[in-house]
Amino acid sequence: METLTTLKVLHVVATVVILASGLVLAVLTWRNRSEGPATTMRRPWLFIWCLMLIGILSMPFTGWWLVHLIGWPLGQLWILGSSVIYAVATFSAVWLLVRLDRLWTTGVGNRTFSLALAIVSGVGFLAIAALMGAKPV
Repeated sequence: METLTTLKVLHVVATVVILASGLVLAVLTWRNRSEGPATTMRRPWLFIWCLMLIGILSMPFTGWWLVHLIGWPLGQLWILGSSVIYAVATFSAVWLLVRLDRLWTTGVGNRTFSLALAIVSGVGFLAIAALMGAKPV
């Protein structure tokens, strides 16, 4: 397989992994919400968090490499916009990870703010997927 096609596949797979992991975590959290925070964030879900982090960390590298190979200037509005959205969504996802870890270990935390962070992160990554699909060059 040539490099450009491989990078496109890796970039799309990273996006799908992030969105699917977030959806699985949201569904599992919703189903286990009555059992308390300790059962919501059990250690076996660490695998899903690791998958999500691998996807989040690989997206900027594969994205930059794709832009470089195709020859698009980095100053295009949709690339700059998706970079800003990516930074905000990643920051909120990492902040959510820290808050959920604290909630898991101590049981203390504001669940409404955690929900807001999850929504910001999810909407951000969906917006990036929409920008990737539209590519308004």
